[in-house]
Amino acid sequence: MPAKARRSSKRRRIGLALAGGGPEGAVYEIGALRALDEALDGLNLHELDIYVGVSAGAFIASSLANDLTTTQMVRALVKHEAGEHPFVPQTFFTPNYREWAKRSLMLPRLFADAMLEFRRGPEEQTLFESLTKMARALPVGLFDNEPIRRYLERTFSIKGRSDDFRELRQRLIVVATDLESGRPILFGGEGWDHIPISTAVQASTAVPGFYPPVRVEGRYCVDGILLKTLHASVALKEGVDLLLCVNPLVPADLRDAVSAGQLKEGAILKKGLATVLSQTMRTLINSRLEVGMREYQTRFPDSEVLLFQPERNEFDLFFSNIFSFRSRRRVCELAYDATRRNLRARRKTIGPMLAPYGITLREDILDSPRDIWTSVGLDQFSERDPVTSQFSTALDQFEVAVTSEMPVAPASPRTRGARR
Repeated sequence: MPAKARRSSKRRRIGLALAGGGPEGAVYEIGALRALDEALDGLNLHELDIYVGVSAGAFIASSLANDLTTTQMVRALVKHEAGEHPFVPQTFFTPNYREWAKRSLMLPRLFADAMLEFRRGPEEQTLFESLTKMARALPVGLFDNEPIRRYLERTFSIKGRSDDFRELRQRLIVVATDLESGRPILFGGEGWDHIPISTAVQASTAVPGFYPPVRVEGRYCVDGILLKTLHASVALKEGVDLLLCVNPLVPADLRDAVSAGQLKEGAILKKGLATVLSQTMRTLINSRLEVGMREYQTRFPDSEVLLFQPERNEFDLFFSNIFSFRSRRRVCELAYDATRRNLRARRKTIGPMLAPYGITLREDILDSPRDIWTSVGLDQFSERDPVTSQFSTALDQFEVAVTSEMPVAPASPRTRGARR
């Protein structure tokens, strides 16, 4: 029997692959998934055959596999629900005080060693070169990722959820990188399914420099995005027929906005080192993804892959302050609106592609004006606690001050994210 005939005679399998992108990427994925959940009739995002998550995508994928709905996740961004844990950036940005203290204790000894080494051979190296030994006292992670693990551990311990890969109804794979070998570790896969899901996500989100590596059974694990952007091949190798992919990481393209006078030249440089590094990483990651998506066409010709990602001119997304309550809302709105535009623009090709899976496009949903907050029953937001309110207000004011000379261009109606 031909391969395609064999595939048509069995139940078609659907998977989801989510890329990284830090807290901002997680918020973007929540908005995009809400749009898909709403517009694709017959698709249940909590009953897919396999979920593959890397970095921030692991955070969201593990939540979906644990029956958290897109409605719950959207509401958690702006409202404290009874029995649920709010999604707040502070979970991701707790300073790593223990690491700083531990490393600072090394400074006296390192300084003494540097000076002794310089005195022994001043003709061989300068004082500056000797003092570079003190770089060992720099923390390997600025932020503590233990709050991420605790957050998920608490979330997965309520309402019949599970922190155990083996107890999930669906298959979940969380990808991390073994720091000392440069090889992937597939948590949830053979030999690694006994590791708690919360620990696996902590390891997968350990971005070098931002978070310390996570030690798991003698392996030092860091962000899985170091190897691949989506790790979509993990799902495709298991025979998935349709794979939905969401990637929040695309580089900003400011050329048209600068030419039109909407942004001043050097806008990224004016935002500082963090934005320059973000643009650099986005460019590297996106170019790697494009190569990978082309390879999937050859390696998995019988599988359909649908990719959803932001437009490169969504400036509110690229210049957002994820600590800001306002910016967090805006990123989610952008993702929701962009994904809806993407579905409308590709409805003629997506519709027939999804039909064999019993999935249809909700034309009424796509063609009617919709707001992500009212779609989840939030006509107005609840008041935040005073401390959080003051903190967010201060950050909002700082963000406005920093960007006062950088007018934000309006979002383009065009949507990128072609089927690969």
